[in-house]
Amino acid sequence: MKRFKLLACLTVLVASSAVAESVKITINKVTSRGVGEKIGIINVADTKYGAVFSPDLVGLSSGGHGFHIHQNPKCGSKEKNGKVVPGLAAGGHFDPADTGLHAGPYGEGHLGDLAFLYVEADGKATAPILAPRVKVSDIKGRSLIIHAGGDNYSDLPKKLGGGGPRVACGVIK
Repeated sequence: MKRFKLLACLTVLVASSAVAESVKITINKVTSRGVGEKIGIINVADTKYGAVFSPDLVGLSSGGHGFHIHQNPKCGSKEKNGKVVPGLAAGGHFDPADTGLHAGPYGEGHLGDLAFLYVEADGKATAPILAPRVKVSDIKGRSLIIHAGGDNYSDLPKKLGGGGPRVACGVIK
């Protein structure tokens, strides 16, 4: 019931932002070979409470996934320390204030820190996510990364929330 109420509230937020700026992001899996198959889209719309990310994704593992805006508008793989890393061309988390801090969507760290993306047991992600400190104009010309694991909104015990490898990406145009 709680979840239904949250979805209803976020739906009202999106509906009330009819004249607000919005963007549609195509999301693809990423591999060491580069950008892979399309797994869906994420619509992002401004509201008076921040940007609402509305995913329509399939083919992800169930549970919570780290979900961040990254600096570069690229999703390809890149070499680091002699290994090819999927999605590394996206760069680090979007941090225009140069805080160097991973503090989650409500903290004073990276502007690119978003609430985690929740994926159902069937591999679908459709639950909207509110990003209270973000506007669509902030994120154009960046990328959106989905990580393999969850996010604890801290740099401890592992850096950047411990989300692990990058598994999907979309360029925000």
